[in-house]
Amino acid sequence: MRELTAFPCDGHTLIGTFDGAPGTTGLLIVSGGNELRCGAHRGMALLAADLAAAGIPVFRFDRRGIGDSDGANRGYQDSGPDIAAATRKFRMLAPHMTRVVALGNCDAATALALFHRDAGIDALVLANPWVGDEEDALPPASAIRSHYADRLRDPRQWLRALSGGTNIAKAIKGLRKASSKSKEPTNPVAGQMAVAMVDTPRTILLAQRDNTAIRFEHAWHGADPIHRRDSDSHSFARPGDGDWLREQIVAAIRSA
Repeated sequence: MRELTAFPCDGHTLIGTFDGAPGTTGLLIVSGGNELRCGAHRGMALLAADLAAAGIPVFRFDRRGIGDSDGANRGYQDSGPDIAAATRKFRMLAPHMTRVVALGNCDAATALALFHRDAGIDALVLANPWVGDEEDALPPASAIRSHYADRLRDPRQWLRALSGGTNIAKAIKGLRKASSKSKEPTNPVAGQMAVAMVDTPRTILLAQRDNTAIRFEHAWHGADPIHRRDSDSHSFARPGDGDWLREQIVAAIRSA
């Protein structure tokens, strides 16, 4: 049964959706950016229904200032209390649960890495974690190299360039960055995540042609096994992505 519920967070009211199931390990889904709890293309709502049908309880929620929840939207940096309040409500709704695994995409993955411990979350599934934007507004050098490698293998892109369909100035700027030998400075967000997740079981999922995922992998120096999907969809919305994502999450829950 799917249940709509309200719960308090620092004087405000948050709205969540609970998909009940008998499993003793549940999944808390944290939305990224300003995304509603249903997820891009309703992906998280569909995922919750599938997992609940397989016996896994699932809880989703809108943080303060997003969707049906009141208060001010202060971004992922201030979402720690929201995550903790949602986890408490989830445990109240499913008192038979003994463990909570949390899933976040983009900056929700970052927030979970930073704030999961205070929320009492036992394990993490981090998808395409956000570790900051490039200062020059271009993709990371590794993403540019991947992008141009794909294009050089596609005859249609050669025709497009010859017909004037390519921004030459932008392409040159990107190629200069891609060919640069200079090392990037240590990424502060990735460093904070690594410190906050010491001894926390986690699964890292990347859409390997997504710029956010590429930047994360370039910045991350952990020894974690990384599970990669050959997709450019940040929200895993391409054909087959959803099935792959669900399989990875179920595996993480079973091993938690």
